[in-house]
Amino acid sequence: MSNAHPDDGTKTLDVVTIGRASVDLYGQQIGTRLEDIGSFAKSVGGCPANIAVGTARLGLKSALITRVGHEQMGRFIREQLDREGVDTSGVATDPNRLTALVLLSVEAEGVSPMIFYRTDCADMALDESNIDEAQIASARAIVVTGTHFSRPNSEAAQKKAIRLAKAHGARVAFDIDYRPNLWGLAGHEAGFSRYVASDVVSEKYKSILPDCDLIVGTEEEVLIASGQADLLSALRTIRSLSSATIVLKRGPMGCIVYDGAIPDDLEHGIVGKGFPIEVYNVLGAGDAFMSGWLRGWLRGEPHATSATWANACGAFAVSRLLCAPEYPSWEELSHFLAHGSRERALRKDAELNHIHWATNRRREIPSLTALAIDHRSQLEDLANGDEKLLARIPAFKALAVTAAARVANGRPGFGMLLDDKYGRDALFAAGALKDFWIGKPIELPGSRPLQFEFSQDLGSRLIDWPVDHCIKVLCFYHPDDAADLKRVQIDKLRSAYEAARKVGRDLLVEIIAGKHGTLDDNTISRALTELYDAGIKPDWWKLEPQASPAAWAAVDRVIETNDPYCRGVVLLGLEAPQDVLEAGFAAARTARTVKGFAVGRTIFADAAKRWLAGTISDDAAIDDMARRFGALVEIWERLGKSQAA
Repeated sequence: MSNAHPDDGTKTLDVVTIGRASVDLYGQQIGTRLEDIGSFAKSVGGCPANIAVGTARLGLKSALITRVGHEQMGRFIREQLDREGVDTSGVATDPNRLTALVLLSVEAEGVSPMIFYRTDCADMALDESNIDEAQIASARAIVVTGTHFSRPNSEAAQKKAIRLAKAHGARVAFDIDYRPNLWGLAGHEAGFSRYVASDVVSEKYKSILPDCDLIVGTEEEVLIASGQADLLSALRTIRSLSSATIVLKRGPMGCIVYDGAIPDDLEHGIVGKGFPIEVYNVLGAGDAFMSGWLRGWLRGEPHATSATWANACGAFAVSRLLCAPEYPSWEELSHFLAHGSRERALRKDAELNHIHWATNRRREIPSLTALAIDHRSQLEDLANGDEKLLARIPAFKALAVTAAARVANGRPGFGMLLDDKYGRDALFAAGALKDFWIGKPIELPGSRPLQFEFSQDLGSRLIDWPVDHCIKVLCFYHPDDAADLKRVQIDKLRSAYEAARKVGRDLLVEIIAGKHGTLDDNTISRALTELYDAGIKPDWWKLEPQASPAAWAAVDRVIETNDPYCRGVVLLGLEAPQDVLEAGFAAARTARTVKGFAVGRTIFADAAKRWLAGTISDDAAIDDMARRFGALVEIWERLGKSQAA
């Protein structure tokens, strides 16, 4: 059965979702009461917001109509939707109301207590003024959601959207989305409650059904939408009111689709492929399901295909903790459909997790030129044990931020490597710069075998880092090292990689081989191969300049074969003079995977020496570093243009 739908060419959006948008605060401890949760993970939540994100990740052009508060949580929702590629032109800022919050936990399998903080919240103030006819006219479908029929103003808004959709040839999808306590039918502690019978709710929902082209709900939601007490009667009541495609969600059993008369045996509907997996958290699974269904339904796929995609997306959601952040990208879903998984708990599948991470990064960074001043021991050597000079190192690093910012001049693709030991003030200054990349080291300077600085317990350290900070770890690794040394170093790098993925931070692995062995055209590619074989897939590599294009070609082959999602390579400098670096840049520009450089001592060493000695001023130090950094940027850009020509 085909589900093709005509498009007159005016539809720039696939789907517009309408209704709830909240901040979900998920308890990070699993298997305990909400009362005993000690820390929370933050994400976008609310049925229509989740669907907007889920469909965007699957390649649809989605938009959300809602309201958020004029505060930090409202801005978080808007910014995260923007990062996900959701059209936020319909997200209004309410100056008088707060963004909704939800506290959630996983107490046991299938048991997830939640508390809704939604008293007079921003999204429930949605009204007809928020429904823009031009936006609805540009959409192939809208999704109205059950909760927003619970208030007169939001009900009027959704009904206006339905009228406009029908007038402009858009399809209407109804996600029943029944939460009894959001209708005032259960107490605050009953946020997880799925069903309370109500004639008021049933009559309200039944009035919507005739205008729908798609109706999606669980068994409990089908009952409330019909006002019936048994499933067969409920489905037949809905069918008597609407010719819409009905999708019955059945949790772990997948779904059944009814596109005509309701059969006596409900199992005789259209069934998609199911995916038996471990149930970890059921919250948000229905929104993931709806996202997968809409991808198929709006692209004209057979209902069985749409159902399969929906079931698969739901499987991802129930196997992971959060809602929208856990939904699959199209690449991830396609890989799963093609190859499946050996893990019943999909969150334990390393390959799927890598695709998920790499295809849902917070932002793209096509190129990167960075001033590296995460050096500790080198600056300590300049201070020569003088406590007063050591105390001045933080101020010098802050000057370096000013120099880098001057060169960047607001352009994307610039950043710095800064450390926790001396770089606190510099990190605050760099953090205030828009779209400025920041990497921080974790290695003990000079350690071989690799050791971490401050503590070997990375998990407790990294949890304090801002989410946009990239973890940088330097390892003096040569493929001809002794086997025992390589094993220790690989284990340490793997622990950094695992920690980075656990806390959701980018990882840059810096490999320096030339200090402990010879470099030929295959040395670095061999080193990277060994690390990839160990399961380490960093977001970035930082590598020393190579003598020939052949060496870079070998690096390209290894990276592209093992991790096509890698952000790329940045060059390090090792205090090489500018002319030597320029020669290294020229060779690197032949490589597809080299995206820029992160050079330090070539830029700051002379200024640091003179500034610590008191022979130049702050401004002179800034000028010197900006001149040197700017010159390298100019060389890099010029070589890039030459290579492109």
